[in-house]
Amino acid sequence: MAAIAYDYDWLVIGSGFGGSVSALRLAEKGYSVGVLERGQRFQDQDKPESTWQLRKFLWAPALGLRGVMRMKVFRHVFVPSQSGVGGGSTVYGGVLYRARPAFFANPQWRALGDWHARLLPHYATAERMLGISPVPFDSTNQRLARELARHVGNPDGFTRSPTGIFFGAPGQTVKDPYFGGEGPDRTGCTRCGACVVGCRVGAVNSLVKNYLWFAEKRGVRVMAEREVVEVRPAGAADGSDGYLVTTEHPGAWFRRGRRTHVARGVVFAGGALGTNELLANCKLGGALPRISDRLGELVRTNSESVLNVRLPRDIKTWNDVTASSSVHVDQDTHIEFLTYGRKADAMSLMYTVLVGPGNRWTRPLSWLAAIARHPIQWLKTLWPAGWSRRMVTLLVMQTLDNAIALRPRKRWLGRGYRLVTAQDSGKPNPSYIAVANQAAEWLARRTGGIAQSNVLEALADIPTSAHVLGGAVIGADAASGVIDQHLRVFGYRNMLVCDGAAMPANPGVNPALTITALAEYAMAQVPASSAAGRAGPVRR
Repeated sequence: MAAIAYDYDWLVIGSGFGGSVSALRLAEKGYSVGVLERGQRFQDQDKPESTWQLRKFLWAPALGLRGVMRMKVFRHVFVPSQSGVGGGSTVYGGVLYRARPAFFANPQWRALGDWHARLLPHYATAERMLGISPVPFDSTNQRLARELARHVGNPDGFTRSPTGIFFGAPGQTVKDPYFGGEGPDRTGCTRCGACVVGCRVGAVNSLVKNYLWFAEKRGVRVMAEREVVEVRPAGAADGSDGYLVTTEHPGAWFRRGRRTHVARGVVFAGGALGTNELLANCKLGGALPRISDRLGELVRTNSESVLNVRLPRDIKTWNDVTASSSVHVDQDTHIEFLTYGRKADAMSLMYTVLVGPGNRWTRPLSWLAAIARHPIQWLKTLWPAGWSRRMVTLLVMQTLDNAIALRPRKRWLGRGYRLVTAQDSGKPNPSYIAVANQAAEWLARRTGGIAQSNVLEALADIPTSAHVLGGAVIGADAASGVIDQHLRVFGYRNMLVCDGAAMPANPGVNPALTITALAEYAMAQVPASSAAGRAGPVRR
């Protein structure tokens, strides 16, 4: 057999929290590393100023839209996610909670070790790298959140969010304050509230300002607008001779610009949906047939519900960071008070009048009944102008052990497989969370506003989750999971999953910090290259 010419020691698929950690730490260990990202690279000033700027805001490349936000509707969940260099940090609220205790005790992985103790030092590293700090100011949303905490009888459940945002002098640019001047210049938060539309100020500690910044300084090559369509062994069936990684230009109708790179190892880090879809296509297409049949199982939605309250007037709920506070209403449920800033009126089209429990047949009837009872309220919800100045969104998350599954189906047109959802037969994912509706109703009464459900939940019984996880989860063996306790794919050498797809349970809070800590842990298990030792690690 002829010697294999390798382009890289490691290729990392995706540049989000797991991918960025992997790229930096592998480079520090002396490996040559490439990062493949299907989204484009955004400078701060290139991010959307308004959600009406569809070419900048929405990701639908086949339609010519190459923005930051991808919207995916399944039968059992609606998933907004991000595309771009920096992955989920491209537009995010910077909220960095550690997972709730139930996450570490989930039966899927608790027999494999004390995960709380195992991840503790890696949480600390992730917090330093991502620049975590508590929100240093009070705000309207915080005052309302405190009132909700008292209303539910748990005043100590209120907390200001730990965030990865630079709270320097508003609008003032200074030398790097996090890494001894080795990082990029930073500009202080101006409290515009537009973190999840796109921080054009540069205050959010996105991955291009920490992990990816230092990875690229160490020679990592980030290849934007390259979507991986296949990974297969370059020689031996277990991948011990490396892998052929094929990419195309995303959304291209004709000139796809197909390229193939050769690497000794591969890290899958394209987000839970991206990783599950790519692995399913590789498994069923014959490229990676050894992948566990558990692929696509134990997909978590963080047991989330997203509701809104449309306020009667502007009380400056937007004058904040996106998520400055939250309330733990009970041991399982966490509610964050969100804003999208002043220029997110297009998001109003995603909400309608509040609808209670039911199913896909009865909830539309309940929606019509709600309109009949309150026609004026419904008419008000149809007018988007000024909406984002007069709203509070409630993001409800739970640690409850529920799940869906992602099932591959042959595409009607084109090659490969698409994913559809199915409920977990033993622990189905909820489409209605009573405490979420109760919180929205309370806030509407408190402010004189209109409580709102997501349109898809009201009309199709489809809940919304901003944090879909799992599907390629940690397990004791290939009969129970897709990856082992070091996040290595069963059946293959030098292949890891280092993103939300690896997480075996609902963390009950924003998962970004936990994904980062898990990736730090996985990279700590990778031995150094013989070429390592040229420079020390960044803030380990």
